[in-house]
Amino acid sequence: MWHTPESFGKHWLTMTSIYERLGGEEFFIELVRGFYSRVSDDPVLRPMYPSDLGPAERRLRLFLVQYFGGPNTYDQERGHPRLRLRHMDFVIDQRARDIWLSHMLASLDDLLSGEGRPTSAEDAEILRDYLRDTSQFLVNHGGLSILQR
Repeated sequence: MWHTPESFGKHWLTMTSIYERLGGEEFFIELVRGFYSRVSDDPVLRPMYPSDLGPAERRLRLFLVQYFGGPNTYDQERGHPRLRLRHMDFVIDQRARDIWLSHMLASLDDLLSGEGRPTSAEDAEILRDYLRDTSQFLVNHGGLSILQR
């Protein structure tokens, strides 16, 4: 498996089916769309992306889909994620990480609060833990990049 944040160990038995429990690819399409709608107006994060956010949105969606148990299209198209390596060209400090995480969690909260979304508290915790731990893992400037608990 790819990078496995600390949260992975707590939930390894449920990881493979969370994709189905959340409603499949549609959930991740909405999650990532909501995230990038926030990034498009963000003065800190927006400059890190090319003018067309579409390809970045697709890559993030495919990555999350695969990570949480969906089709392995990401690997087929891009190979191993190599998350830290792919993000080394960007200065990701604690501030950028916190902004990224706040946009992603806001998008997640919007989805989870929607009607007809049968999401358990455990699934919501799995998602939040993964996003928090992985975003911290990608910090590459201005201090430690691993959360200490």
